[in-house]
Amino acid sequence: MTVLRSALDTTAPEYAANREAMLAKLDELEAEHAKALAGGGEKYVARHRGRGRLLARERIELLLDPDTPFLELSPLAAWGSDHTVGASLVTGIGVVEGVECLITANDPTVRGGASNPWTLKKALRANEIARANRLPLVSLVESGGADLPSQKEIFIPGGALFRDLTRLSEAGIPTIAVVFGNSTAGGAYVPGMSDHVIMVDRGAKVFLGGPPLVRMATGEEADDEELGGAGMHARVSGLADHFAVDEPDALRQARRVVARLNRSKAHPAPDPAAVRPPRHDEDELLGVVPGDLKIPFDPREVIARIVDDSDFDEFKPLYGTSLTTGWATLHGYPVGILANARGVLFSQESQKAAQFIQLANQRDIPLLFLHNTTGYMVGTEYEQGGIIKHGAMMINAVSNSKVPHLSVLMGASYGAGHYGMCGRAYDPRFLFAWPSAKSAVMGPRQLAGVLSIVMRESAAARGRPYDEEGDAALRAMVEQQIEAESLPVFLSGRLYDDGVIDPRDTRTVLGMCLSAVHSAPVAGARGGFGVFRM
Repeated sequence: MTVLRSALDTTAPEYAANREAMLAKLDELEAEHAKALAGGGEKYVARHRGRGRLLARERIELLLDPDTPFLELSPLAAWGSDHTVGASLVTGIGVVEGVECLITANDPTVRGGASNPWTLKKALRANEIARANRLPLVSLVESGGADLPSQKEIFIPGGALFRDLTRLSEAGIPTIAVVFGNSTAGGAYVPGMSDHVIMVDRGAKVFLGGPPLVRMATGEEADDEELGGAGMHARVSGLADHFAVDEPDALRQARRVVARLNRSKAHPAPDPAAVRPPRHDEDELLGVVPGDLKIPFDPREVIARIVDDSDFDEFKPLYGTSLTTGWATLHGYPVGILANARGVLFSQESQKAAQFIQLANQRDIPLLFLHNTTGYMVGTEYEQGGIIKHGAMMINAVSNSKVPHLSVLMGASYGAGHYGMCGRAYDPRFLFAWPSAKSAVMGPRQLAGVLSIVMRESAAARGRPYDEEGDAALRAMVEQQIEAESLPVFLSGRLYDDGVIDPRDTRTVLGMCLSAVHSAPVAGARGGFGVFRM
């Protein structure tokens, strides 16, 4: 039998403590998500509603098929910055007329939907997901353009948004713009470069220059409607392909456009009736990860609660035991799983991972990386044993693998181990974190200790006495800084992941991601891994 048995003791005090710590982190996470949901605040939400307008998430809800989920991405973008949490943009994956789509929606309650640097980063990430997974892109537009005080950080890189629209279209990936309000200046090119354009009467305003700019530049007097209203673009310029009488009508028409796209997934979806849920309760995931990440935990307890029927065929179970590898299905989709068991990656684990990644590519099977690693092992014995070349072998395999990669940061994800386990820089199709996760070049205490040793040796080399009191203060300051910068909300705010999720939602989130990646062809590398140093 390859069904995983659970050794998790849900009556143990350690389990209770882990669960309590995770629930506390989830409460904190919910409070941060609430900031994104609040948009620009009560005043601006009320003003927007007073104009008879729908909110961004209400527009998305009307666009989606009834009773289908929406996987929101990067909801904490801009957290910790001077800008509103969420970055005045909602992005995510949802089903429209049976077609999985990447949806973006400006939040006009935040500075009129103006784009700040984090809005740009979030939009570019959404475009990347649409391209990699061949998902139609539906843009729900209402934006005053660039947030002018931030223009120096937006203008030059912002051109990539319009480049992406044309490249998606060239690749045969449909782009649809539904314009509810302002889409001005550079923003006018969002509908201008989309395959299909729907505009709302007396709401949409699409022009390169509004009445004040036209007056200054040419002396001409013109109003919004004749310059860029939906009626003009539907009857005169031809920019609008569809003319909507109101917002619900625009969303109804958008659904009809998607219905006529003639889209089909590259790989047929598994029969839901044939998919068996895990045999172990997903709620128990709350008690798996210790509050202290220095305490190891068995990733098989996680695997047993996310894969179909808790069925897992382990690969090399007696070799390189700090890394668990094996095969499973998740919501009917085949996956190869790499999960850190005891944190440190040694030479055996690295070689095992490289072989496993090659096998997944031979079989065209997506890979799931479950992170809890402090990095590759250091020390004389391990350096002489070739840890650098073996770690490089694993990173080489991850870098050149062609099957889709999904990553979930459960616990620690430090140092080069973050790279070997397919961190953000290695282009996983999707990367999510649990509230328990931490990621940095190394742990806070280790990093502070390294700095202390370097400064102590420097003082000794110059023959100067070492300031022990200053050292203690510096170590405390550095530990506090690195701890804060390692937390998942901090990293998610910088779009180093696609969202911080409740561990209990992991199976559902991964299932939606696997469905999305199978909208595009799934094919592995056939030998093209570069030189493996043996």
